[in-house]
Amino acid sequence: MTAGPGPRTLIGAARDRPCAVIVCRGCCCGNPAVRPGTGHERHLDRMRAAAVASGGRFTVRTTDCLGPCGHADVVVIRPSGAGRRGGGRATWIGWAMDDACVDDILRWAAAGGPGVAEPPPALELQFIQPAGSAPLGARRRTRR
Repeated sequence: MTAGPGPRTLIGAARDRPCAVIVCRGCCCGNPAVRPGTGHERHLDRMRAAAVASGGRFTVRTTDCLGPCGHADVVVIRPSGAGRRGGGRATWIGWAMDDACVDDILRWAAAGGPGVAEPPPALELQFIQPAGSAPLGARRRTRR
């Protein structure tokens, strides 16, 4: 009989990792030709400035296409080390294209993000499933 793994010990960066705001800047998100009239760069500049002003409570980075292009602009909030220990998981947000949404994202990240703080109620309405995952409540079908 083999014993299961013991308790995990978080070391280094994983233990103290801050909440992260990951902003999609792939084919559709942030592309003014696809979504004209949206302040893509202004929103990203606001997020970066807020991360600096947070004193390390959260970070902001960009990434290539995350996949759910029909929900552009997409932002993922990754929990901090403390948030992960508190049960938080990466949260995907779609249609993050206006000042109110950016305000909610920044407020949640500054408060600690998933696993530490509750998201603003209006932001919850914009939660989406990660690319490639089954919709909530969907059952897997098997072939017979």
